Amino acid sequence: MAGSDVNPGSLREFLAALESLRSSFDEAPLAPEEALRATEGRFLAKGGEIALLSRSLGRLSQDDRREAGSALQAFRARVTETLSTQRRYLESLASLERERQERYDLTEDLVRERRAAVGALNVVTQTRYALEDLFVGMGFSIETGPEVESEWYNFEALNVAKYHPARDAQDSFFLELGEPGSVVLRTQTSPVQIRLLERGVLPIYAVIPGKVFRRDTPDARHTPSFHQIEGLVVDEHITFQDLAGTVSGFTKAYFGQEISARLRPAYFPFTEPSAEFEITCTICLGSGCRTCSGVGWIELGGCGMVHPNVFRSVGVDPERWSGFAFGFGIERLAQMKHGLADMRVLLDNDLRFLSQFRG
Repeated sequence: MAGSDVNPGSLREFLAALESLRSSFDEAPLAPEEALRATEGRFLAKGGEIALLSRSLGRLSQDDRREAGSALQAFRARVTETLSTQRRYLESLASLERERQERYDLTEDLVRERRAAVGALNVVTQTRYALEDLFVGMGFSIETGPEVESEWYNFEALNVAKYHPARDAQDSFFLELGEPGSVVLRTQTSPVQIRLLERGVLPIYAVIPGKVFRRDTPDARHTPSFHQIEGLVVDEHITFQDLAGTVSGFTKAYFGQEISARLRPAYFPFTEPSAEFEITCTICLGSGCRTCSGVGWIELGGCGMVHPNVFRSVGVDPERWSGFAFGFGIERLAQMKHGLADMRVLLDNDLRFLSQFRG
């Protein structure tokens, strides 16, 4: 007799109902996963068997209620532990089965005709070269800079205040060189902007590709070491409209006419006004999925008009010169270009995946 079938009014009836519930649980199916979830819902859900039986505790005397409650709590603990153990067991079986199915038999290469070209550029490198070609065609030059920077180039010259959160060790990798906190693995390619402006050769139309480093937890859209391509335009009479046109032109040229772009207001210390650049999610085409967190849009990077303080830090007159900057994650662009649901696949060294990009 299940707990939902009785309404015990005495300790004896309560314990009898509890014993019936134990028997029901012992006979309940715990596999496959669907059956396990059903059993869990039946006994542990808010309206489940245990919850229904616990409601009758109020009809018992205080002494009987203490004994009955203790027995019910022990049974609940047993059910919880049994279900948890069974779930771990089923997960281990599923993991072993996945490994069996995904195992790559290297002996296959001994009998398979080898291709003449056994290697190829990684898809990230291919994406970087494609982006460079695209921006060169738009009139930009290609510039590079060091991956290890002083905090002045990486933060201060970019108008990042001394106590801005981005300067905290939780976001940046500081090196044990010089004064503590003075040397950092660059968190963005923006320090190269400062180096270009320091030259004093204006106007500037440049893109800056390279590797950057941040204390990001790896997930479907983030890795702690990744690549950016950043653009800088400085000239007389540059406006936000020029920025919007460049972003729109890039989106259509790289992703195709069916992908849209939008700019959302944002804040960055080194640009004002600032915006985040988003495109239609190429995985779900805007309908919402795990990769885009259900919103239908994917952020590619940030952009905005160069802050006057950045110009002043390198001796450029902000009254005469204006400009805009933008930065995209190259891995994110590759992910969206090729419809990859999880960016981490780019780092897995799975030949079945990488061989698709041999060209």
